[in-house]
Amino acid sequence: MGKLISNPIIVSELFIDEAEILRQVLSESYQQYERYYSPQGWKDYSRKIVSSVDSPNVDKILVAKRNQEIIGSLQLFKSSEKAYGKPELEIQAPIIRLLAVLPRARGYGVGKALLATAINEVKTSGQSNMYLHTTEFMDGAIQLYKGFGFRRDESKDFVREDILCKCYRLDV
Repeated sequence: MGKLISNPIIVSELFIDEAEILRQVLSESYQQYERYYSPQGWKDYSRKIVSSVDSPNVDKILVAKRNQEIIGSLQLFKSSEKAYGKPELEIQAPIIRLLAVLPRARGYGVGKALLATAINEVKTSGQSNMYLHTTEFMDGAIQLYKGFGFRRDESKDFVREDILCKCYRLDV
């Protein structure tokens, strides 16, 4: 792990030839949540996570690298319709989805670097706020989001697979 500490995290957009590697990173990063889903629910959710890399609805995929290795990622969408297929949420602002950090790379600021880059991109684009959804069992992520100033917006919550997806909003 010494190399992980000594080299900086570089955040950039995903290159097309890195898509398969990113699928593996997403799968490994989210594996810990399998126990919260039914077997079929997990199969469906994990398939959606991995296939998200190829979605035409994603606006931008950011990847965090250390020593040229992808160790984390984050996806940005332009609306709730693009992010979730849920126009009824009426979110016409950037939405962060699928913040992922490899388990062995956690605790080194990878998530912070990805989130800071996404927030900066949203500010630069002139948007006034951004959103994300998470679940109760993703408590580490929730603490990260709150540290950046995200606040609950219960009016934009929704349920998927009997799991409450809690909305958080950041005014930038």
